[in-house]
Amino acid sequence: MTMTEKIFARSSKKTQLSPGENVWVNVDTLMTHDVSGPGSIGIFKKEFGENAKVWDKEKIVIIPDHYIFTSDERANRNVDILRDFCMEQNIKYFYDIKDLSNFKANPDYKGVCHIALAQEGHCRPGEVLLGTDSHTCTAGAFGQFATGIGNTDAGFVLGTGKLLLKVPLTLRFTMDGEMPSYLLAKDLILQIIGEISVSGATYKAMEFDGTTVESLTMEERMTLCNMVVEAGGKNGHIPADSTTYKYLEDKTSVAYEPVYSDEQARFLSEYIFDVSKLEPLVAKPHSPDNRALARVCKDVKIDRVYIGSCTGGKTEDFMAAAKIFLASGKKVKVPTFLVPATQKVWMDVYSLPVPGSGGKTCSQIFEEAGCDTPASPSCGACLGGPKDTYARMNEPMVCVSTTNRNFPGRMGHKEGQIYLASPYTAAASALTGYVTDPREFLQ
Repeated sequence: MTMTEKIFARSSKKTQLSPGENVWVNVDTLMTHDVSGPGSIGIFKKEFGENAKVWDKEKIVIIPDHYIFTSDERANRNVDILRDFCMEQNIKYFYDIKDLSNFKANPDYKGVCHIALAQEGHCRPGEVLLGTDSHTCTAGAFGQFATGIGNTDAGFVLGTGKLLLKVPLTLRFTMDGEMPSYLLAKDLILQIIGEISVSGATYKAMEFDGTTVESLTMEERMTLCNMVVEAGGKNGHIPADSTTYKYLEDKTSVAYEPVYSDEQARFLSEYIFDVSKLEPLVAKPHSPDNRALARVCKDVKIDRVYIGSCTGGKTEDFMAAAKIFLASGKKVKVPTFLVPATQKVWMDVYSLPVPGSGGKTCSQIFEEAGCDTPASPSCGACLGGPKDTYARMNEPMVCVSTTNRNFPGRMGHKEGQIYLASPYTAAASALTGYVTDPREFLQ
């Protein structure tokens, strides 16, 4: 069996499963947030009763993160609904925010759910994690089954802890070769999506392996798995190894048991990439599979750069951007917005020294380069949001972004043009005012 088939078998108490079978899966963790949480709660109460209790108050994680720093009353009300439900149900893991004027005054507040899940120890090998957000697949980086579900399914899971799921077929992507210094995991996943298209993995598991994948840090592995949904994938997964275990050492005390694909496991298709031959990429408007070499887009004039989100707002993403700014010694030519994914990432941006900088932090380097001050941690403008969302595109502009989707209207204005890129390419583009291959500053 493949890794996903094994996880399904274990959590449905079956000895053998095949793709296409429908099984009742026991859920280890359910995550919801301020956008989908109120709807899921509403369905739970409608179907199970106003006074019903959730199946397990310690297996539910509720994370406000999407529409937080806004004066929009309906967005604010959504967080209130989460708070009331968590108090009523005595939910253990609710990462609340009350003071919107200063996120640091809210010690429980984390930020972007997919990064917070990892940082707070909710991602564990071999487990089943479901979330009311399509990018829940990020957690597959830990060797677990993680996927996004709808509000109706989440309402059912809240009451029962189970969900009927179809066992997906698996595609295997083997990435070998030494990772060039100018590439990041974002380039790898853009390469794959460009290869198979946004529907190439529809309802399929995507397994990543090979020497390149083994060499990636946990945060880079998260970037790889984060965007499987942009290829239509049900989930993505990377076999757990010493990198995984080291990351989890100080984050969870819950026992976990990794699983791995058998040598004789059957994959629908297998793709092999020599990473040493790849170049920095972008996804041009208006689709994540509209792949192009960054250097071929050098004449595309841009209006702004956005570095943030579950895809590109982690500590290492900001470190990568800072590396480019440091190497150039120049100032940005377009407004450059920085939105750390979580409160921890924000702290890292202000406290961790950037290698080779003589002790400077990312925040100091960003300030010297003329970037906007790092904003309060949240999903920010990745998905548009209310009109007053920080860095939202409220008029037609061209933006190079480290986010995950570039459909019309995704970051605000429906005529905005979004070029998806790695933090290296985004920072390089900020320095020139055009889509720019980061090798211009890294050679």
